[in-house]
Amino acid sequence: MALTPDEIARYQRHLSLPGFGIAAQEKLRSASVLVIGAGGLGCPALLYLTAAGVGRIVIVDPDAVDLSNLQRQVLYTGADQGSLKVEAAARRLSALNPLVRIEPRPVRFERDNAVDLVRSCDLVVDGSDNFPTRYLVNDACAIAGRPFVYGAVQGFEGHVSVFNWRGGPTYRCLFPEAPDPGTVPNCAEAGVLGAVTGLIGTAQACEAIKVLAGIGEPLSGRLLVWNALTMTSSIVGLRPDPERRRITELPPDGYGETCEAPFAPDEVDSAGLRRMLAAGRPLQLLDVREGWERALGSIEPSVHLPLRHLETSSASDLAPLDPAVPTVVYCAAGVRSLRGSQILRERHGFRSSVSLRGGMKDWSK
Repeated sequence: MALTPDEIARYQRHLSLPGFGIAAQEKLRSASVLVIGAGGLGCPALLYLTAAGVGRIVIVDPDAVDLSNLQRQVLYTGADQGSLKVEAAARRLSALNPLVRIEPRPVRFERDNAVDLVRSCDLVVDGSDNFPTRYLVNDACAIAGRPFVYGAVQGFEGHVSVFNWRGGPTYRCLFPEAPDPGTVPNCAEAGVLGAVTGLIGTAQACEAIKVLAGIGEPLSGRLLVWNALTMTSSIVGLRPDPERRRITELPPDGYGETCEAPFAPDEVDSAGLRRMLAAGRPLQLLDVREGWERALGSIEPSVHLPLRHLETSSASDLAPLDPAVPTVVYCAAGVRSLRGSQILRERHGFRSSVSLRGGMKDWSK
């Protein structure tokens, strides 16, 4: 079907672009995209995919808008706090371009729905922020025969690539196995510059448009690495792994157990800590977060010593604490506290030192 007058008026900058034109715009209109995650990467990707005129966009995200999201998730405003992200995003995107069909799905992308969701669309944009989901996206796309645009950010750096496109590499060719638990900090622990997610998410939208419209050279077999501090980028070549196994089904035991730490002997969860506090026995707490984090809330009474100081601390720095008393170390999400607990045991003789699993994030729930 030919473009309507409204479509011609809306997309005229595309139509006048050499190498794009009407044919490419019609391909976009007939295409469908699954966007996994309406967060830092998903927000800019969704804005540009919608503005570009992709015919149907399915958004998958179970979370609600939180104040801490607004530093980088540009689809939302303060008035959206507490609203489901997919519903707030759908409202904003439909206002931006009512010609695009937006389908919000407030569900988690997981083993039971992954392949069906992927098969329902032509291409996937992965805006997830954790390894279990990334491996699930990869494997579901391999089974369904769909390409996906990968993006990841940490701190001041971001990566973009296109996987599973025309026999090209998959995510498992880049990272065959998940990293060991606790070796890669998450966004809450490591932080991220908001503008970096904007650039990487926009680059993902650009790659998706190229694949769907049949223009240019998608980043298949290439990984874009961009650094905001030096404003430099590089392209790393990537070949399909000749030893990679052919993926025909999702593993029956899921993905979380390969990417998330099992409950360790030197950890206690929030329920366990509450029981310990209620028991009234001697117990001391050590907060290894930064000062600005502690200002947002803490578990009291507790001693405060940021991990960076604990790394080089002497016995005098720990004077408020007694090595003979059971000690619970906590941070934002349970990564730094594992390291802090280890330092107490190995360097300072705290034999009963444990880490609060999930940190303040889980404790606050």
